[in-house]
Amino acid sequence: MTAKTNTDNELIITRLLNAPIDLVWEVWTDPKHIANWWGPTGFTTSIQHMEVKEGGEWDLIMHGPDGVDYKNKNVFSKVIKPELIVFNHVTPPLFTTTITFKKQGDHTELTMQMVFDSVADYSFAVNKHGAKAGQQQTIAKLQDYLENL
Repeated sequence: MTAKTNTDNELIITRLLNAPIDLVWEVWTDPKHIANWWGPTGFTTSIQHMEVKEGGEWDLIMHGPDGVDYKNKNVFSKVIKPELIVFNHVTPPLFTTTITFKKQGDHTELTMQMVFDSVADYSFAVNKHGAKAGQQQTIAKLQDYLENL
């Protein structure tokens, strides 16, 4: 098997989380949990609907520190508990996110890969909205949330 990475339209972050895989899976798939940590620093999130299953939808609003609301709609295309979540972000900018969960003893290695539909979508997300830093901040908030459960 081979993997191809197109650095012109892809963001990847990997982090070893200090929590067991079942707990990490739960905080990713339960709207009551994800609302507490999803989004970059300074953002809060309201989950409108979240059904984590193939074909299920995830509607959320990210509330920016500047008072702007960002509506997001995602559709899950693949879900394998507790190993894999794939969803398509269907509001611009368009991208597919693949999240893998790997058990590492009592820790979990998390990899989050965002592949944008175009270089223009990537550039818009990274340069206008700070997606690279935002992705890192979101995963850091996840770790903080896990530590405080």
